[in-house]
Amino acid sequence: MAIEKDGVTVAPLAEDSSPAGAKPFLKWVGGKRQLLPEIFRHAPSSFGSYHEPFVGGGAVFFHLRKTRPACPAYLTDSNRRLVRAYLAVQNNVEGVIALLRWHQRKHSKPYFHEMRDQRDIDAASDTEVAAWLIYLNRTAYNGLYRVNSSNIFNVPLGNYVNPTICDEDNLRACARALAGAQIDTTGFESVVDRARRGDFVYFDPPYQPLTRTAKFTDYTQEGFGDEDQTRLRDVALELKKRGVFVVLSNSCSPLIKKLYRDGFTQHKVDARRAVNSDPTKRGLVQELILK
Repeated sequence: MAIEKDGVTVAPLAEDSSPAGAKPFLKWVGGKRQLLPEIFRHAPSSFGSYHEPFVGGGAVFFHLRKTRPACPAYLTDSNRRLVRAYLAVQNNVEGVIALLRWHQRKHSKPYFHEMRDQRDIDAASDTEVAAWLIYLNRTAYNGLYRVNSSNIFNVPLGNYVNPTICDEDNLRACARALAGAQIDTTGFESVVDRARRGDFVYFDPPYQPLTRTAKFTDYTQEGFGDEDQTRLRDVALELKKRGVFVVLSNSCSPLIKKLYRDGFTQHKVDARRAVNSDPTKRGLVQELILK
């Protein structure tokens, strides 16, 4: 049962009880599978089109597809490699599976480093980019996607005995879920031009760090800073004024609580996060669901 604390609704941690079906084919920092019950508790019961400008691993979208398979959906993200992976799974899932089978047969420490250090991957086809990204995502440390200033993937090899590199059944389920969805690399502000009254927009941006050293926003070369968080708040407010249903997730940081103090309700939830390199510093953290 939710309780009130310091003027903010605090909800207990809820387990993901979603039905069987497509689930994210990529592990992604800040993935929302564990918070799906809380997110959908604040989602509208009926709406027109669905928009997700920071699609990431797509947990909310894939969950939504189980109950709204025909709902028009617009998925965008500024990470071009991620978007290309979605397009490949949508349009050529069998080709992605064939390449992942090859990566699975070749997997070793030297092969991982060979794949990780590729500098011409962006010149490859969408299918090749998807298989490359999924392979690294399934074998790199903690499933992280992180790049340096030169857009080079720089996560070390994970300590996995037998990683699941090619989940064929789920990839095909994801392809079915993505059928008909519009997928693009446009920035989050473009949703203002697409969303109409009665639509539903879910924002899951790179989180505002809780400390100076907690920086997990390097999913693109540009990152996502305080000014971006402010611009996102402004977009969310504009959408709400137009009659669009808006739900956001973010960290429970002082800046985020201040930005969304007016015009939004703030709901605290507990989440398990495991991105810290020190296992003793992993565990429950408080996050915000804003609407």
